[in-house]
Amino acid sequence: MYDVAIVGCGVIGAAAAYYLSMYDLKILVLEKENDIAMGATRANSAIIHAGYDPEPGTLMARLNVRGCEMAKDLCYKLSVPYRQCGSLVLAFSAAEDETVKMLYDRGVQNGVKGMMILTAEEVHEMEPQVSDQVTSALYAPSAGIVNPWEYALAFAEVAVLNGVELYRNSEVTDIRKTEKGFEINAGKNTFESRFVINSAGVDSAFVHEMVADRSFTVKPSKGSYYLMDKCECARANHVLFQCPSEKGKGVLVSPTVHGNLIVGPDAEPSKDMHRVNTTAASLSYVKSAAAKSVPGIDYRNAIRNFAGMRANTDQSDFVIGFAAPGFLDLAGIKSPGLTSAPAIGEEAVKLLKEAGLELVPKVSPVQTRKKLRFKELSEDEKCAAIAKNPLYGRVICRCETITEGEIVDAIRSPIPPVSVDGIKRRAGTGMGRCQGGFCGPRVLEILARELEIDPKQVLKDQAGSYILADETKTGGMRV
Repeated sequence: MYDVAIVGCGVIGAAAAYYLSMYDLKILVLEKENDIAMGATRANSAIIHAGYDPEPGTLMARLNVRGCEMAKDLCYKLSVPYRQCGSLVLAFSAAEDETVKMLYDRGVQNGVKGMMILTAEEVHEMEPQVSDQVTSALYAPSAGIVNPWEYALAFAEVAVLNGVELYRNSEVTDIRKTEKGFEINAGKNTFESRFVINSAGVDSAFVHEMVADRSFTVKPSKGSYYLMDKCECARANHVLFQCPSEKGKGVLVSPTVHGNLIVGPDAEPSKDMHRVNTTAASLSYVKSAAAKSVPGIDYRNAIRNFAGMRANTDQSDFVIGFAAPGFLDLAGIKSPGLTSAPAIGEEAVKLLKEAGLELVPKVSPVQTRKKLRFKELSEDEKCAAIAKNPLYGRVICRCETITEGEIVDAIRSPIPPVSVDGIKRRAGTGMGRCQGGFCGPRVLEILARELEIDPKQVLKDQAGSYILADETKTGGMRV
């Protein structure tokens, strides 16, 4: 019998597990994929929003501002790449100037600190490559950028170190109310838990309806992005938004914590919430819309296109609350969900306590995480690292200067990867200009060696995504 079972391990489920793991509880996390952070957490804009966009008085407004305030300290404690670069909402007409003023007033009501309305001249002093058509902008210095999947991984890894049990490849197919709580069928196992947290992302309505009547509907929205090479990074120093519309926050241009430039997304309703792919039409729209903000982007320097799925619902606010006694929804967590994640984790703890969950703090729980990034070390630190472990002296990913030591560290981490892309999300291999063209085969070899499996069993990413088919006559492997 578990005290709490968490369904879904994106950044919301991971944050809830992190904060609950600080207490003397028996906690279970069930994730349907073979790795965590495989849904919206994996493919998004990677923005820490300041909090001026949500309607005042909503859960979204309160949790956005709180999450933004928490991010800097949390990322430092958890060794997660983060940069407080600030954001600009650009206006290009008199009508949009009024929208900027409205967002400023809304931000003041929400408690966002340090905002300013800039003139066109002030915008160009901060962002020389912004279009000459800009008329004003809202500047929010508290906004930032983060590595979204590592944010989730850090929360989850610390939770596991604190005793949380994580089951991957464990899709929840049924939840039944019992006298003591709930019985949960997931994968090939059956679990019992006093409380259940529903943080299943695009599947949250499906999980909700296992226990309660329908009260919200997921209406997934797909967004496509360009990821640009590092040579384009000077196009934007801040997160550059356009004025929001009924479709969302619009196409943005932003630096990333890895030193690239990201452009996107569009907003396209999707009937299939699990099929995420880019199209020529969606990418053409992103390129055209982004030109309004930064006309000089050279898309010949694009190194990757990708798409993400947002768990939008028919509700304007986050869906947070008990759908039935003991069953807590953390659902409909659309943008600014990534920003709000740690605050939602705190909120879950508070709500469970109010519902009768006894919270006894652990004497000395793990609260921090340290991660070695070889390329960020000084020369003396690099020499010391190599002397301690020679694998740090072997560079595997030339684009990002990732060593074999870092790859092995990832494989031996509290939540070990089972795929080449799992290594990518933990160590950064394949993130550079060649997108794994050089290092991919070496990462596969290291995974097979460390996991002691046949190279043909190594996955690209999700279950079934095998890379190698068989051995050729010359001794090589056929893809």
